[in-house]
Amino acid sequence: MLSRNELFNLRNILVFVIPSLLGILLFMTPVAYQDGLTIPVAILAKSIKAALGDNATLLITCLVALSAIISLITKTLKPALITRNPFLNALFNESWFWLAMRFLGAVFIILVFLKTGSDILYSDATGGLVLNDLLPTLLSVFIFAGLLLPLLVNFGLLELLGTLLTVIMKPLFKLPGRSAIDCMTSWLGDGTVGILLTNQQYENRHYTQREATVIATTFSAVSISFSLIVIAQVKLEHLFLHFYLTVCLAGFVAAVIVPRLPPLCWKKDHYIDGSEKDKNEAIVPEGYTLISWGFEQALQKANSITSFKKVFIDGFNNVISLVFGLLPVIMAVGTLALVVAEHTPVFEWLGKPFLPYLELLQIPEAVAASKTIVVGFADMFIPSILAASIESEMTRFVIAAMSVTQLIYLSEVGALLLASRIPVSLWELFIVFLLRTLVTLPVIAGVAHLIF
Repeated sequence: MLSRNELFNLRNILVFVIPSLLGILLFMTPVAYQDGLTIPVAILAKSIKAALGDNATLLITCLVALSAIISLITKTLKPALITRNPFLNALFNESWFWLAMRFLGAVFIILVFLKTGSDILYSDATGGLVLNDLLPTLLSVFIFAGLLLPLLVNFGLLELLGTLLTVIMKPLFKLPGRSAIDCMTSWLGDGTVGILLTNQQYENRHYTQREATVIATTFSAVSISFSLIVIAQVKLEHLFLHFYLTVCLAGFVAAVIVPRLPPLCWKKDHYIDGSEKDKNEAIVPEGYTLISWGFEQALQKANSITSFKKVFIDGFNNVISLVFGLLPVIMAVGTLALVVAEHTPVFEWLGKPFLPYLELLQIPEAVAASKTIVVGFADMFIPSILAASIESEMTRFVIAAMSVTQLIYLSEVGALLLASRIPVSLWELFIVFLLRTLVTLPVIAGVAHLIF
């Protein structure tokens, strides 16, 4: 490690400042776009989605099928071209379980694309929704987020802001300061970007198992723009400010309480390689202030950059990993979840135990509201669709806010988490989903009683 004097040179300062400013501009700067707020990366993603147009579904179908085929060849024949390449081997030489998930995703996507078999699978409410609406959006986000995430994580910005924000994140949420960046990118842009950033930080040993799981299930917040879509669906656009402040308040309460409960509190403070967390990593050495130590950490990171070509290759590898690794799993999990939600009474049964809770909170039309509670685990937008027919404005407000603060839904965030390296299982996601519901509902109901 270089000394302080050796670090402070024009080269290191420029390597830190220029890419970091670009990263802030692209991922963390809110801009007005189509009557709403978003971030430039989200605009770029929408642009490539529009450019692909109807060809997006064909391209995605081919990519998902190709992923399954290459994975099967790698698992059975072990070609040297792939197994001798660490990146390709890690991507395609998966366990039998994940190989099965990729094949299931490939089968689903081919059937949905060709509209073959039962319409239960390919209807616009199930597999058609995943292929035609979700996956084109994710593909475009993956392309730009994967390529441009190194601007945030490789040049020192996380080291500086992580050090500065430790004084807030550590006592409140027992998390490193850099986790605030994940939250901001989700809040201003898209929850999937926050999860991609969290997964990358976990793989690079910046987060422990507990930290990565807590951040991904707590701070991958729904974007402002999507929140506006949800409140519009229940015809309460005039209450958007009240709605979003309620979501923020309930989300804050959940972020303080839920990580301190099982299963999140059971996660180990070990890194991805099994090593234990350094107990002294957040301590500012003697002779430094918080700012000077953060700045020196940033310059140490900038000094480690010896090739911009390697950074670009890392970004390109990110895109390949996301496209071939995650899209098949999201197709499989998302389709299965929506089929269960649309064509079985499972989520309605699961919602019945919440009926006394809703009545205790004095929510009007509690029976109708109870049917929307657990269905959000399949897809965040379904509760608002079901709530649109409810007469009580207060109940529609509560359901809309609840669906946003529940955060985990299998058609996108949940499938993305399960397909990532973040150590969380399906049952753990469901427990966290229920805990977030139980914790946030009283907060939302309390505010709703003040408004209505």
